[in-house]
Amino acid sequence: MTQTLNPYLLLAIPLAPLFGAMIAGFFGTKFFGNLLDKTSCHRITILGVAIACGLSIHVLLDVLNGARFNGNIYEWMKLGNELVLPVGFLIDPLSAMMMVVVTFVSLMVHIYTIGYMAEDEGYNRFFAYISLFTFAMLMLVMSNNFLQLFFGWEAVGLVSYLLIGFWYKKPTAIFANMKAFLVNRVGDFGFILGIGLILASTGTMDYQTAFSQVDNIFAQSLPGTSWNLMTVTCICLFIGAMGKSAQFPLHVWLPDSMEGPTPISALIHAATMVTAGIFMVSRMSPFFELSDVALSFILIIGSITALFMGFLGIVQTDIKKVVAYSTLSQLGYMTVALGVSAYPVAIFHLMTHAFFKALLFLGAGSVIMGMHHDQDMRNMGGLRKYMPITWITSLIGSLALIGTPFFSGFYSKDSIIEAVSESHLYGSTFAYYAVLIGVFVTAFYSFRMYFLVFHGAERFGVSHHDEHHDDHVHHDDHAHDEHHGLAPGQKPHESPWVVTVPLIMLAIPSLLIGFFLIEPMLFGGFFDGSIFINSDKHPAMEELQVAFHGAIPMAMHAISTLVFWLALSGVFCAAVFYLWLPIIPTTIARIFAPIKNVLDNKYYLDDFNQIVFGGGAKTIGKGLWKFGDQNVIDGFVVNGSARVVAWFSGISRQLQTGYLYHYAFAMIIGVIGLITWILYTHLGSIK
Repeated sequence: MTQTLNPYLLLAIPLAPLFGAMIAGFFGTKFFGNLLDKTSCHRITILGVAIACGLSIHVLLDVLNGARFNGNIYEWMKLGNELVLPVGFLIDPLSAMMMVVVTFVSLMVHIYTIGYMAEDEGYNRFFAYISLFTFAMLMLVMSNNFLQLFFGWEAVGLVSYLLIGFWYKKPTAIFANMKAFLVNRVGDFGFILGIGLILASTGTMDYQTAFSQVDNIFAQSLPGTSWNLMTVTCICLFIGAMGKSAQFPLHVWLPDSMEGPTPISALIHAATMVTAGIFMVSRMSPFFELSDVALSFILIIGSITALFMGFLGIVQTDIKKVVAYSTLSQLGYMTVALGVSAYPVAIFHLMTHAFFKALLFLGAGSVIMGMHHDQDMRNMGGLRKYMPITWITSLIGSLALIGTPFFSGFYSKDSIIEAVSESHLYGSTFAYYAVLIGVFVTAFYSFRMYFLVFHGAERFGVSHHDEHHDDHVHHDDHAHDEHHGLAPGQKPHESPWVVTVPLIMLAIPSLLIGFFLIEPMLFGGFFDGSIFINSDKHPAMEELQVAFHGAIPMAMHAISTLVFWLALSGVFCAAVFYLWLPIIPTTIARIFAPIKNVLDNKYYLDDFNQIVFGGGAKTIGKGLWKFGDQNVIDGFVVNGSARVVAWFSGISRQLQTGYLYHYAFAMIIGVIGLITWILYTHLGSIK
């Protein structure tokens, strides 16, 4: 008999960070007069997330022993006798693993924030926001119905808006959070259409009930068309994932979101918000398995994102922007895995990526602190001897990212490439070459960043108003910082322990977790019952299992594969270009200036959106303002009615003379008129 988890224990997991957020948000800010100081706020929120993390680990251990839960906690609304809209939890291996990843990374970010945001006047508000963000993500991954999924989906979007625009006095931050909000609304429109189609065709919002009717949906067409209803539903759902998980062309919000403080970059863009789309598609695998068209669409979008977003990482000079484009590229890899029905591999890469990408973001933040908030890598160099812990942990994160054998990223990334090579879906050939080229590109931009920051000549402690500072450089502005960068003669320094301890704690899983978990997660039936795969039509996972002979043989065999040599050549090229012969990238940039301009301008997608959508919206808005507001509402309705009243008043004013005999004469005329009308109607009735 399957053990059932305690619903009250499950309820405590999302509520603990919510209560922490409420206490810090209400009592630690101006809302209730700053009743709590900084220390109290960070202790309360960290305690809430630590409780959630501890309970999540406890739940995962129970799930590994066979425990499950699928039930409603609270009935929010009931429509008629059919549709119940509850708050409920579905706890299985997929959600339990996500809960641990989200809460652990969030806990590390909370601790790190003590050091990073120490001097910021919005310290308490920031802790309230990141704790609230953790609550929203937990509600999303724990949900057992589409309504709660959508609540969590929108809640992470809302809180990300608050966090990206945390420094709300910066125009660039306000622009970035509005951009993120609007782009995500585009994706969310598709997402809610997909949920609406599921509700209309199944009459339920419950996952399991809807999954039991997949054949019924597959047998239908979208009303008024010949399109298969399942295909349309899956594509609509995936459009939601394109927005949240920043897939081309809805990726444009994520690099700009680096305007928020670095800790939130690690939380939003490593373990939580951007992984929501990957989680959602994996959860909806019973739907997606019935539509090869939708899977091919996912595969092509993911491969475009994986390759072309990686190219953009090569030309970035802002350390956080490099990591941001790396996130986009790796999300593309996860999406490619979804497209070939290797959902467990996508989730496995989601997990390993969460650790090493959070490590890279927090490592970048530590570097920024050591550089007095200068983010331009061209002003760094040689930091290895000044910041040894940041250096070694960043190296571990970079080696994991490029897929070095035995590191966690190797096991998940190589599995994705192998799964794509086994697929026969439309678009799989293009996807295979895209992820293969992406290996070289990832290694090149990752170690370009690593060498520029930690090795080579020391380029700090000089004037920062030089030719390096162009429009591609943005600074992690704190309101209290008047000066960015090290003054002449100043040296960088290692960050305090509240920053370095989270780096070490994230470096450990970045190094080891892939080695220990690849076999149970991918080939040990870990996701049985959570993820459905039609192995007859999509045999990628079966092919992977046949080829797998253990974590050590897999890593040893990799040394003889093209993937390994592509990664190694990427590292070697980065060393040649940025350590030994720096004249080469300068020469290449001059020769291929048009291509560099395209990359510097991010394929001109922002300009396109600004002209077509921004300009179009501005034109429509101006037209509505001129015609609708000024002419119709103000001119005709408001001013027109005023003019009618004024005209009528002008006429009636002539009758108000103030002379009694005028009024008596008017009364006599009125009486005569009334008598005439009565006689006329009376005589007419006699006839």
